[in-house]
Amino acid sequence: MSNRHLARTVILQSLFQWDFLGQKGDLLKSIESNLKELAAGLNDEGFSIRVAQGILKHLPEIDKLIMRLAPEWPLDQITAIDRNILRLGIFELKFNKEVPPKVAINESIELAKAFGGDASSRFVNGVLGSLYKELTEAGDIPIEDFKQLVNKPEEPKS
Repeated sequence: MSNRHLARTVILQSLFQWDFLGQKGDLLKSIESNLKELAAGLNDEGFSIRVAQGILKHLPEIDKLIMRLAPEWPLDQITAIDRNILRLGIFELKFNKEVPPKVAINESIELAKAFGGDASSRFVNGVLGSLYKELTEAGDIPIEDFKQLVNKPEEPKS
């Protein structure tokens, strides 16, 4: 497991706990504690803290995006794990330019497969894919990145 994937797993677990407790408590302290307990030796703890701070800073906007991109699912009816995977994925896709869009989407899908229900990965992919398309059309993500994501090169024929 890569360092960043492990960091995202810890961020997700901490977000889930924080959300489950009614968004009470200090999310950053929870992440620091969980990093020590679950990811001892992680090389890039700063990444986890930056992402968590970013999610907190942009939480109202992130939640509005979730509600707009998944209008048939009120925010409180989306499972807590899926809601927090989307928060992480939307933050990385829209606000965190240190992570390529393809990585942000793929990592969120992998977290949904590992921790979510049977339909979680498809749901997460649909919401993040819609946001990705919007960002590309608005010029926030280069169109080349979009083409690369949706038009994967064909495998060479032998």
